[in-house]
Order: sequence, then C-alpha cells, then structure tokens
Amino acid sequence: MPQAGGGLDERLAAAFAHAARLAPDAPALLVGMDTPQLTAQALAEPLAAAHRAGVDAWYGPAADGGFWALGLARPTERLAARLLLGVPMSDPGTGTALLGRLAEQGLTVSQLPQLTDVDTVRDAHEVAAAAPGSRFAARLRSIALTPEVTG
Repeated sequence: MPQAGGGLDERLAAAFAHAARLAPDAPALLVGMDTPQLTAQALAEPLAAAHRAGVDAWYGPAADGGFWALGLARPTERLAARLLLGVPMSDPGTGTALLGRLAEQGLTVSQLPQLTDVDTVRDAHEVAAAAPGSRFAARLRSIALTPEVTG
C-alpha cells in the first residue's frame, strides 16, 4: 500500500488503520527498515502463537531511544491514533513516550530485543559487525566507508 502523508506518527497510525481494515482479526507488526541486522529468527519466538497469549502489543526498542518495531495484537484505527499521534519521532524520548502511551491504554507489552537502527556511518559499522554475513555488511564493505568519513 502507498505510504500515507504527514509526519511519521501519522504514517504509522495510518498503516495500522489500513492493516485493521484489511484483516480486522489479525495482529500487525510494523518494522523500521533501518535495522538490517534483524532476522526472521529474532521475531519467530516472541511472535509465535504459543507466546502471543495475553500480549496486546510488541515493542522493539532502539539503542538511540526510539523504536524499531511496534506490533498490535488487535489494531484499530482508534487505538493506533491514541498510541501514535503526537508522539515526538526521531527523538531520544520517542520510545519512552510510546511506552507511556501503551501503558495508558492498559496494554500488556512484550518487549523485543534492543537493536541499533542505522542513522549514521558509525551505526552502519556497528550493525554490520552484528551481522557480518548480511547483504548490508557486504555492501558497506564494498563502499569502504569508515566512521571517520562523516565525523
């Protein structure tokens, strides 16, 4: 589906609303594209049916204070708006604000592993070191950027 307009908070809320319209009884998980070290295995266990009982939301914290994943067991347009609209994005307090909203809604949250999202060349090297066999790491090696290049 095409991405909605507006700020990141609005686009994320719109994506959950769209997912709820497409499959009203299905959970939805949004994952940031700047975590190339993420593997299917890292999500398999926490999202497996055996571990979903009693869980209302999944939260993947990012090392910089944001988040790389947010999942809702029963997404609705109203819930997505309450959780996301007005949350400051790309800010060291983003994750704390979102966790506060999840708690305000009385949701039981399953925490996913903390990951580093790639915002800088230094982050790229950290992520490549965490996943040295990945296409991301190979591509970074092929362009030979060093953290010192961008200061």
